[in-house]
Amino acid sequence: MSESRALDTSSPQESFSRLTSGPDTAPESSGASILLVDDKPELLNSLYQLITLHGYEADAALGGQAALDHLEQKDYDVVLLDLIMPGVSGHDVLEHAAAKKLSCKIIVVSGDSSFSGVKHALHCGAFDFVKKPYEAGELVATMETALKQCELESKNEVMEGKLKESEELHRFIVNSSPDLVYMLDRNGCFDFVNNRVESLLGFSKDELLGKHYSEIVDEDQLELARNVFNERRTGARAATNVELRLKSRLARRGPRLFQAQSVWMELTAMGIYSDDNERTRENFQGTYGTARDISERKEAQEVINFQAYHDLLTHLPNRALLKDRLSLAIAHARRNKRKLAVMFLDLDRFKLVNDTLGHSMGDRLLKAVANRLQSCLRRGDTLARYGGDEFTLLLPEVRTRDDVVVIAGKILDRLSGPFVIDGHELFVGASIGIALYPEAGETEEALIQNSDIAMYHVKTRGKNGYQFFSDEMNHRFSTRLSLERELRNGLAQGELSVFYQPQVSLETGSIVGVEALVRWQHPERGIVEPADFLPMAEETGLITQIDEHVQQVAFSDVASWRRNGLGDIRVSVNLSAPQLEQDDFVDRFIASLRGSGLDPEGVKLEITENILMQDMEVVVPKLRELRRLGLRIAIDDFGTGYSSLSYLQQFPINTLKIDRSFVGDIRADESDASIVNAIVAMARGLKLDLIAEGVENRTQLKYLRSQGCSEVQGYIFSRPVPADEVKALIADNPYGSLVAAKQPEAEPAL
Repeated sequence: MSESRALDTSSPQESFSRLTSGPDTAPESSGASILLVDDKPELLNSLYQLITLHGYEADAALGGQAALDHLEQKDYDVVLLDLIMPGVSGHDVLEHAAAKKLSCKIIVVSGDSSFSGVKHALHCGAFDFVKKPYEAGELVATMETALKQCELESKNEVMEGKLKESEELHRFIVNSSPDLVYMLDRNGCFDFVNNRVESLLGFSKDELLGKHYSEIVDEDQLELARNVFNERRTGARAATNVELRLKSRLARRGPRLFQAQSVWMELTAMGIYSDDNERTRENFQGTYGTARDISERKEAQEVINFQAYHDLLTHLPNRALLKDRLSLAIAHARRNKRKLAVMFLDLDRFKLVNDTLGHSMGDRLLKAVANRLQSCLRRGDTLARYGGDEFTLLLPEVRTRDDVVVIAGKILDRLSGPFVIDGHELFVGASIGIALYPEAGETEEALIQNSDIAMYHVKTRGKNGYQFFSDEMNHRFSTRLSLERELRNGLAQGELSVFYQPQVSLETGSIVGVEALVRWQHPERGIVEPADFLPMAEETGLITQIDEHVQQVAFSDVASWRRNGLGDIRVSVNLSAPQLEQDDFVDRFIASLRGSGLDPEGVKLEITENILMQDMEVVVPKLRELRRLGLRIAIDDFGTGYSSLSYLQQFPINTLKIDRSFVGDIRADESDASIVNAIVAMARGLKLDLIAEGVENRTQLKYLRSQGCSEVQGYIFSRPVPADEVKALIADNPYGSLVAAKQPEAEPAL
């Protein structure tokens, strides 16, 4: 406590000087702020002594003007004020405090106890009145009452400030919420709705207040809204995350799967009761709820559901949706003892379009085909894209086979016309397999599988037709499945072996190479010819394993022959499309070659024209890489595919291999060898080597040599034989005399 606040023991004049020197400039204490005002120094000093003895700090003002100066400089909690003072009176101080709306509590301490004086003091805002001469206890008690009142008012002011801030914060949060927040009265009319309603639904708050909630609910959602939007339940039974649609005046941007004037909302709501323990009709006050915009999520779900059950190219149902509808159709047919039909359609000649004109053109053709097929449907039928160029048609109600025949004929007729895409006139047909319920199966799997089997039966008969499934077909299909299973086991058990057919030079008569060919030594069936299992291996993907097995064995055998002094024998190996299309094909092939120790110059790759034409952008770079590494490349079965001269110039090839079908046309009169002549001329023009396969007699041999063919292979020399036998043939070199004995008399004109 400072000296000016201590108990004054100095003379009255010294005390007067200290008391009237102005407000204390020392740091303000944490206690109450009190101002003492009187025009008589001795009374002011006495009052000061009384207040400080009770533990309070106070400022003293001698006279009314000094009091005004103190009030201008500092805020006080309590002012003890004398009324009768010269100059500026206590009444003037009261009027000043009232005019300035000062919050201090003014206690009048005065000898003027007249009614008019007291009335005027209280009228001017005095807190209380203490008559002089005062009793010390009464004065201190009155002052402390005023201080307590100040404290209560201060706390109340702080609380009101916090409440106001809290109210403003909550109002800001509610109005800034991304959700629609609302309250309904007991009649279902809006008592409150936040600002979100304007940006979300396009309704203003003012026009909704007092209106029934049905004003913003879609008509087909009113029954649901009656139970959840105007919720009366509370607790766990109240509405939570309920999805419903509300009306909107705002246009929705972009493509929408829903109505343009509605918004999907996720609603949470609960009832409000005056007594939460008595949830009766009488106590019901209304409903509080929030609604969140979930339109984008609903639309995303619709897109995901569509993608899950539809083909993205044609927008037709996919396998999953077809099986679901087929399951329902079977249940309906079983219950009503009706028939239904499943058609499995595979497009004919589509692969040719896809391979020659590209996948983009193929995709556009598939969409055009889907549109035509849809025009053949009856109400209730389902057309699905099963995969690739395969479609499945569900006919849920048919009376007889003739009904299905009519639809199949209509489909074939509709597909028979040309498809004109980007100036290309394209033709496709369809092979259609048909399975009838219940004759061809009683489950969705059986009906689809059996219609697929019937479709393959059409393919084997020449395509572009339809066929009903029969049990005989199922037997053949079971045989095919059994063969596939046995082939897989054969690969694992080492039943596949490599045979070699010699390739003979027509200049020297010596064996310069061998072609590696696969043979299957079945434990029960004996030798299975390649034509009996390779097509199935291509369909099932086993062909890649077979190719890699044959290549690895052939590389090792030929490398061993070379090391044992049999000369620079070359081995020709066949490549299938699945193997060539592997991303890591080149790396795998070279690794196998290097692992055997065979030089790349000792290997020739034989590839059919069809494989080259399937995907030139992928195939040609891989062949160029192999050619760069030293391997030779031949087009196998040349003349049976689609190669043109311009394409041949792009391919990194060394050799043309004349197909056995053209060699077989060579007769003694040479009248049917025109294709061979053309191939020979093409090879000469492109400076390519020429080899013929399928040579079976001396006439063919003589003619091919006369045309400048450098190498031949065929039964005239040897059938494909195991490694030991071809090794002996290479060592014996038995064909020199056969080739040398057939010199041409004259070089025929080309």
